[in-house]
Amino acid sequence: MEIIIKLSQFLLSLSLLIILHELGHFIPAKLFKTRVEKFYLFFDVKFSLFKKKIGDTVYGIGWLPLGGYVKIAGMIDESMDTDQMKQEPQPWEFRSKPAWQRLIIMLGGVTVNFVLAFVIYIGMAYVYGDSYLKNDDLKDGISVTNPVLQKAGLQTGDKIVSVDGHIIERFNDLPEALLVGVGKDVVLERNGVQQTITLPADLIGQVVDENSKSLVSLRIPFVIAGFAEGSANEGKLQPKDVVLSVNGEPLRYYDQVEVAMSKYKGQTVPMEVLRDEKKTVVDVTVDKDGKLGVFNGLVGMQDMERMGYYTLSHDKYSFLESIPVGLEKGKDKVVGYWKQLKLMVSPETGAYKGVGGFKAIFDIFPQFWSWELFWSITAILSIMLGVMNLLPIPALDGGHVMFLLYEMISGRKPSDKFMENAQMVGFFILIGLLLFANGNDIYKAILGK
Repeated sequence: MEIIIKLSQFLLSLSLLIILHELGHFIPAKLFKTRVEKFYLFFDVKFSLFKKKIGDTVYGIGWLPLGGYVKIAGMIDESMDTDQMKQEPQPWEFRSKPAWQRLIIMLGGVTVNFVLAFVIYIGMAYVYGDSYLKNDDLKDGISVTNPVLQKAGLQTGDKIVSVDGHIIERFNDLPEALLVGVGKDVVLERNGVQQTITLPADLIGQVVDENSKSLVSLRIPFVIAGFAEGSANEGKLQPKDVVLSVNGEPLRYYDQVEVAMSKYKGQTVPMEVLRDEKKTVVDVTVDKDGKLGVFNGLVGMQDMERMGYYTLSHDKYSFLESIPVGLEKGKDKVVGYWKQLKLMVSPETGAYKGVGGFKAIFDIFPQFWSWELFWSITAILSIMLGVMNLLPIPALDGGHVMFLLYEMISGRKPSDKFMENAQMVGFFILIGLLLFANGNDIYKAILGK
């Protein structure tokens, strides 16, 4: 059932983004009386799942869910319909329209992508508000289990002050700040003293190689979830017990308990736990490896807030207040993705190793239905689609815009033959990028990453 929920979210988000992007081309084309011959969700290689002609346009659904398209008369696009281009230009064709109209038609898709993302962020601010942890409230610092960050000099208990000169105000923003801060300085506070470390330029590449699932996380309490087979502490400890101290030493976090256990290998020591809201002392047996033979349970944010570990901040907005909040968040996401894209094209960062295809996008969606997560993921995917389509690669909207700007500035229109060749080059570039991204997915799957 989980896979169906995941797949449903993936296809719904993808379909929504494709249809709205193509409408961004379709609507201005119609406004400028340009004939649109086809409007398709997904690609109809050889055959369509559905198609119906209304007026001059065939509307359909293809079987290959790798995107969608509108076929505009008199335009050299992925259809490579060169026969049409050999005929005399007709007034309803794209090539017969003034350059400024063609520019608006080509920019329509990415414009819709960015507008959609900003609208989603505004709507989310209004409906859900903001829930976050203030970085200043993490009095005991963060948990660092990522070997790459540990090698770089970060430790559990560090309080991150700034990354690349930018003050970290919310813990939620820290992982992204570390990723885009490769090769930059991180100011941290350790044992009351500020110090600076420099992140390695190939941080992202190292993280991908290590198959590290997270960069940093919150320090959590040690909560008993279950027992390993043959555990000497089954019956002494109980599920949901929260470890408070060992041998009289107060221990607030899971990482502290792990360190403490290593000091009592092969011994029996008193452990204070919180059980049913009451403090209880039990004698536990520590094995020769410094383990208790128990599994630590995941603790939800609400439980940790109730137990006094963290305090979530909640901001609610009126509709008018949500507009600047949503616009600011959208702007930050666009800027952040541009920075990530720059890292991906810089070989020294190793960020290209993390590039993924459709499986990577599919994996982003959760196995449970959450409208809040769905809209959040759809918004960032819309930004990614908009940014990628703006790249000056022939066959992408950005490539067409590049040639149109050249025409408007120079007054000379590239020949149809040149555009055909450019489109073919762009097509092979896109195929190469598609193979690389999805090849990365396959490679990671083979290695179990």
